[in-house]
Amino acid sequence: MADFSRLPGPNADLWDWQLLAACRGVDSSLFFHPEGERGAARSARENSAKEVCMRCPVRAECAAHALAVREPYGVWGGLTEDEREELMGRARNRLVAATASASAGGETAAPH
Repeated sequence: MADFSRLPGPNADLWDWQLLAACRGVDSSLFFHPEGERGAARSARENSAKEVCMRCPVRAECAAHALAVREPYGVWGGLTEDEREELMGRARNRLVAATASASAGGETAAPH
């Protein structure tokens, strides 16, 4: 008989926020770019997606999820993939700087 005791419990609670999302029922192509989309067309689509996100009651949860799982595509929580990558890069840079500072001076530097 299989031992299920080590398996994680139900994780539906982790996704409940999606039930309240303003994007439910909206065509997903608004949030995910087609192959080769660039320039004004991409900017217009992303801005339209962000308008949906701006009125969403779970925008923060959505953005946090996309950042936590490093979602590579689409507009999540009002952030484009490029904006999320920029935020993650800034966080990495602060961590590297704090680590270098702590190593050089023997002090623990808190990231901003």
